Amino acid sequence: MNNLIRLVEGQACIVSDDPWQLDTEGDAPLILPLTAWRERQPAAVLQGRAMSADGLLLQVDDEPEALQPFLASLPLIAIDFPSFRDGRGYSQAYLLRTRLGWRGELRAVGDVLRDQLAHMRQCGFDAFAVRADKSLEDALKGLQGLSVLYGRSVIEPRPLFRRGRHKEESRS
Repeated sequence: MNNLIRLVEGQACIVSDDPWQLDTEGDAPLILPLTAWRERQPAAVLQGRAMSADGLLLQVDDEPEALQPFLASLPLIAIDFPSFRDGRGYSQAYLLRTRLGWRGELRAVGDVLRDQLAHMRQCGFDAFAVRADKSLEDALKGLQGLSVLYGRSVIEPRPLFRRGRHKEESRS
């Protein structure tokens, strides 16, 4: 996949040799929509006894909870952003990380732009396939994000008012 940024130990890196492809055919490792992924998997993968060779593309109408039986078999989950204005992927990522405990690679794909990256990171994404017509170097600046976040996130589950009070308590 081209135009990919991945977080490695918290640091954003441009990836030039990513083998994954959003496709339905080919020799490279594939990222497939849920229905196509299920059809292609052997019984051992569907039962959670073997690792899949394919990644899974979670589309906006898919429920993250539907992946629970397969999480141990997935090497990668990509979440589709069909439009810059469509925010359902943020919720899907947050649910996968917090409720379902997904710890593998979570990749944002589709209409992914610089202005979204800091918030995507807070929701749990650790890889970003930036739209092909955009600069990766410019997109990296979007991951610098905000210096202070008020609300909870996957990265920092305590809201700001709890973090401030916690600091004061630890000084006492």
